[in-house]
Amino acid sequence: MRIRFVLVGTVVGTVIGVTVSRVIRWWRTWGADPEEATKPLPGDDVVTAAVASETRGITIDAPPERVWPWLVQMGFGRAGWYSYDVLDQKGRSADGLVEAWQDLSVGDVMPTHPGGGFEVAALDPGRSLVLRSDTELVTAQANAWAERQATAAAKAGETPETMTPGLQASTAILGTTPQQFAASWAFVLEPIPGGQTRLVERFRVWYGEAGPFVPHVVMPVVGFGVFVMMQKQMVGIKARAEGLVVGAESVPAATPVVPAPPIPEEAPTEVAPAPAV
Repeated sequence: MRIRFVLVGTVVGTVIGVTVSRVIRWWRTWGADPEEATKPLPGDDVVTAAVASETRGITIDAPPERVWPWLVQMGFGRAGWYSYDVLDQKGRSADGLVEAWQDLSVGDVMPTHPGGGFEVAALDPGRSLVLRSDTELVTAQANAWAERQATAAAKAGETPETMTPGLQASTAILGTTPQQFAASWAFVLEPIPGGQTRLVERFRVWYGEAGPFVPHVVMPVVGFGVFVMMQKQMVGIKARAEGLVVGAESVPAATPVVPAPPIPEEAPTEVAPAPAV
């Protein structure tokens, strides 16, 4: 009887393991064909020692020049991320283009919350947008935001800016990831016949030393959350570029792009290789 239980447990465990592995592989390559999932893309050199790389794609019935403006105006307090706004935006994502949000340069910050966001690492207008973040950047932004909050609190009649409940929840989840990390997020537009565009997104991440609980439990959970948000975002970009969004409301006033805080010179500029497993 004991042998039977062992055999049944082994079979069930194997089936569950294979199923989970296939599901993870599916969400990490959603919409991307095998060539897209493996070929080099702009931004791959930002995180050279990535321990995880996810590539997703979607076909948009519009040329790249109609898709590009929707990318450069993304960000918290700007056009939003075209995803689940309750989690990453104060209000709703824009359904229209705003000229004031079309000026984006390398070194600018695409905000994810009031205190900071991704830095623009590379920009090829109409072709690719690469964002980056790492421990040093996040720390510098957090310190600068804390100073602004303290200054605002000290001034009579000025209320410090706070995060929305959705942002607080998503930030708490991300807080479970390792403290040492580096990530890149690339948006690549490739023209295809018929005036269409392939939008390919690639997210690469490296993280420092962590216990076995992090790579086997925490990171898959966080990874699935990233997939849910990015899949919704890609569909949102497609709908807007194709002109399928209806009932658009007025777009809020423009918010200037926040420059990236300076990073101390002694901060490491290269990502260390991931520890051997």
